[in-house]
Order: sequence, then C-alpha cells, then structure tokens
Amino acid sequence: MTEIVIWLLAFAFILFFSFTRWEASVSPGLDKILPRVIKHDDDNRIVWSLSLAILGATTLVRPVDMLMIAILLGIGVLIARKLACWGLNKADFH
Repeated sequence: MTEIVIWLLAFAFILFFSFTRWEASVSPGLDKILPRVIKHDDDNRIVWSLSLAILGATTLVRPVDMLMIAILLGIGVLIARKLACWGLNKADFH
C-alpha cells in the first residue's frame, strides 16, 4: 500500500511540474534529445507529460526494475544489430 501511495504522489508531482514548466524546461530538453522524426508538437504536451510522469514515478519507486529493463533492452538492441549486420553481409543483392 505504501508503494502505491509513493508512486501516486511521485506521479502527481512529476506530472504537475512537467506540465507547468513545459515551455521553460521540458520542451527545450526534449528538443535536444529526440530525433527529428518524433519531435513533439504543442498538441502532444499532455502525452509527453504523462509518459514522463509514469517513467519518473516508476523509476523512483522501483529503480532496480527499471535498470534491469534498460539493460535487457540494450542487450536486445545489440543482438538485433549484430544479427542485422550478419544478415546483410550474407545477403546477395545482385
């Protein structure tokens, strides 16, 4: 029960601050990080704020789980890239 309350409080605070400080800090920060394909519009302000709040609250409550997911995703991407390079080397494009 305590974990849920902490998660809800963290979610509410992060959502509030990311939504109110959108123009000053969140929007320029996302512009620096994101590739051009998924740049945000002002219409996506609530979507980005919600996603940042969910990720931030989950990271605060269960940091080891989030680290494990990041490591597993990194390993998966590394394996996929190696397999794609191997497949492209084996493919005959003639």
